[in-house]
Amino acid sequence: MPAVTPQDDTRLRYAWRVCAVTSLGIVLIGVAGSTLNVALPTVVRHFEASALESTWILLAFLLVNTASLVFFGRVADLLGRREVYLTGFALFTLASLLAGLSPDVWFLIGTRALQAVGAAMILANGTVIITDAFPPDRLSQGMGVYIGTLSVAQLAGPTLGGLIAETAGWQWIFWINVPAGLIALAVGAGLLRKMPRRPKAPVDALGNVLVFAALSALLLALSEAGSGGLSSPVFLIGAGVFVLLVPLIVLAGRRSPSPVLDLRLFGGRLLACANLASFCNALARSALILVVALYFQAAKGLDAFEAGLSVLPVPVGIGLASPLVGMLGRRVSPYALSIVGAAMSTTGLGVLALAADPATPYWVIGGGLFVAGCGSGTFLTGNTTQVMRALPADSLGVVNGFRVMVMNVGIVISVGLSLSVLTASVGPALRAQVYAGTLSTLSPVAVGQLMDGFQRAYGVLFAVALTGTALAALARPPRRRRRPA
Repeated sequence: MPAVTPQDDTRLRYAWRVCAVTSLGIVLIGVAGSTLNVALPTVVRHFEASALESTWILLAFLLVNTASLVFFGRVADLLGRREVYLTGFALFTLASLLAGLSPDVWFLIGTRALQAVGAAMILANGTVIITDAFPPDRLSQGMGVYIGTLSVAQLAGPTLGGLIAETAGWQWIFWINVPAGLIALAVGAGLLRKMPRRPKAPVDALGNVLVFAALSALLLALSEAGSGGLSSPVFLIGAGVFVLLVPLIVLAGRRSPSPVLDLRLFGGRLLACANLASFCNALARSALILVVALYFQAAKGLDAFEAGLSVLPVPVGIGLASPLVGMLGRRVSPYALSIVGAAMSTTGLGVLALAADPATPYWVIGGGLFVAGCGSGTFLTGNTTQVMRALPADSLGVVNGFRVMVMNVGIVISVGLSLSVLTASVGPALRAQVYAGTLSTLSPVAVGQLMDGFQRAYGVLFAVALTGTALAALARPPRRRRRPA
């Protein structure tokens, strides 16, 4: 074992301080998302929001965040990673303050979009800052802690969101981010060192606009599919625009010297399959807390706080698995960890698909949620370490933005797809009751129809997770040739 020099020890101490700062950022974003997932029915009832408005309270954040990740990865390369990262904290905090002051639902949706811009600045740079700070042989440990802190946010978020919604009012779901954001901004400004800027390259403005338009069209089509069906004009137009824009995005990327989607960096099997596996895992897991929280409120009649407690096995599983897997990362390959994690997530979703019934005991549902959570923590740590190790050092910013964007596309599609599949079974008249969490007060027939929707939604997510497991297995790193003796 090589000796640890004073220089290595100093670098490692700084790396763990960086990990603490970036973990504050992921906690801030994680809490903001998970509290709203559980408290969504309370917000919907306050604004008397329609089904479309209810969906876009969630999707506005995901869409803007996803479409701007690569952009801010490139901007950080030009203007400085520390500066863009800290600006993200400031913007996210301001948007949270404004969201709590929303006079109507569309103002809230607008402030959620502003939150998403700040979150993109944070997410596009946090993993790169960690990768730059840690020695390569300790990177999996840093990633394990970084991802594990997300579970802390998700652990506190649902319970906190339910408690706030039932006691202090929905505004505090957003205002609670303000002091946390100010603390993160102050700590980051004091601890983070300036990072060297990359050579200047133009920003692919056209590519960013095309990606945003394509994702918007896809989301509109998915949102309409559940209510209007596949023959709906809105669905057909949205799907058609998406199909039309995809080749234009590829063409624009080939002509730009710094494309928003540089597919050349993902031409190898390892990166292509690892990123596709990440996409599938994100799609399968991201709507889990939202769908299960709706299950407990709409089908079982629990309040927001009780529903928040019911989904805790997911973040508990992530919180236990991520740091343990991070420690194993020095002995077990990230490739093996990603396969095991993807398989565990698939197993958990399979249990939930089979147990979607109001009479199912909670320990069965909780067990499925816990296994899915452990799988997510294991996969995320292994997959992130595997991808970041394989990336070229001079493209970390923009490529990491691409990596996170791939995951976020899965999250965006997951929310739109799962909510469409879930609510398609109850018909337009009762769809608003599902979002408001009041369907259980109507009739057993309506709840029975909704349970069919839950089974279909979990079945779709299970199939996607199974595909992700196969892709994780295909992301085998090339074997190193042995040197002749």
